[in-house]
Amino acid sequence: MASAVEQFFAVKTRIATAEREAGRDPGSVTLVAVSKTFEADAIRPVIEAGQRVFGENRVQEAQAKWPALKAEFPDIELHVIGPLQSNKAKEAVALADVIETVDREKIATELAKEIARQGRAPKLYVQVNTGSEPQKAGIEPRDAVAFVARCRDVHGLAIEGLMCIPPADENPGPHFALLEKLGKEAGVAKLSMGMSGDYETAIAFGATSVRVGSAIFGSR
Repeated sequence: MASAVEQFFAVKTRIATAEREAGRDPGSVTLVAVSKTFEADAIRPVIEAGQRVFGENRVQEAQAKWPALKAEFPDIELHVIGPLQSNKAKEAVALADVIETVDREKIATELAKEIARQGRAPKLYVQVNTGSEPQKAGIEPRDAVAFVARCRDVHGLAIEGLMCIPPADENPGPHFALLEKLGKEAGVAKLSMGMSGDYETAIAFGATSVRVGSAIFGSR
């Protein structure tokens, strides 16, 4: 079985190929290695192989392993990519470099409060529920542009990107196209879309970052 490091390099090669095929500049897509459920010992070889951007779903899990890893590797960039509870805003602002899941008024309020209090400002993305799935986090597509404006104008949050997770049983292409369209309308530069099964498609539709976990670390 291939090691995580071997699989990491294979993913990097496929990203470079997808960039080239889409007419994108080399290195224009950031790989976010999704390390949720994996311990520090499983993550460290991938860091040592050169990966510096990681994603975690749960703030509590991230707190258990990333402070020590970031002390060891200070140039790590940590993304929170799972649904964020308002009572975890304090910890998320303290730990994360990027929070990709701003999706409702209450979270925007709490993040603004903690950013002001801590004097630390993670980069922020709004999560869009492109499939309007009731069980999934994210703002409705029809509300996304107005919500980005409210985050900026009312809460003083510098929203720089959008994120989505297409429905598992649908062609992801139209969802990625929708996110790109909303990104242009909202005036954001970053699009976080594409996971292990569809990141090459996401790159063709303009993803600036892809979130890849199982294709690197294996199944959970």
